[in-house]
Amino acid sequence: RNSIRLSFACPPPKESTALGAMPRKPIVGGNWKCNPASMKDVRSLVRAWESSDSRASWDADKVDVVIFPPALWLNDVKSDGMAIGAQNVSKTGSGAFTGEWTAEALVDLGLKWTIIGHSERRTKYGETDEDTAEKIAKCQEAGLNVIFCIGETLEEREANKTDEVNKRQLTAVVSKIKDWSKIVIAYEPVWAIGTGKV
Repeated sequence: RNSIRLSFACPPPKESTALGAMPRKPIVGGNWKCNPASMKDVRSLVRAWESSDSRASWDADKVDVVIFPPALWLNDVKSDGMAIGAQNVSKTGSGAFTGEWTAEALVDLGLKWTIIGHSERRTKYGETDEDTAEKIAKCQEAGLNVIFCIGETLEEREANKTDEVNKRQLTAVVSKIKDWSKIVIAYEPVWAIGTGKV
């Protein structure tokens, strides 16, 4: 069986209004990455979810639940109680950008969320801080909610650059954010994923 990793993004404390952010409901996001391997497995996973007690195990007034399936299955994964989001979004608008999908297109599909700045996008596909800023701006214009990932690699951690890296990643996007209610910052220490290090 494929495992699905859940990421938890914590809202600011109730008294916090840093950077104009207002307190929000906690959110649980499940990034499916490139799993499962087939549409048959996707349908099986959704059926298992719908027949389980998990659907009734949270109060939607108290927590948001969002899943991020692979792009091919965005329209096929619909389930009561969970929002569906995209794992990536283009930094461009519509046009000659093969393989991209725009924030406006995601909204048109009825999606409310996307992920920006995931460590795999940064480390494997060369997504820069400037790219994440452009993507944030496009999502803000379209009214799309964003889980914005920040975090340092093992090398950066061992070089005592944790604060520097996270500050750099955040500073790149702050000026693009006009509506903080559409942003969730998820700290993802890349060095801790599957390494056993603490």
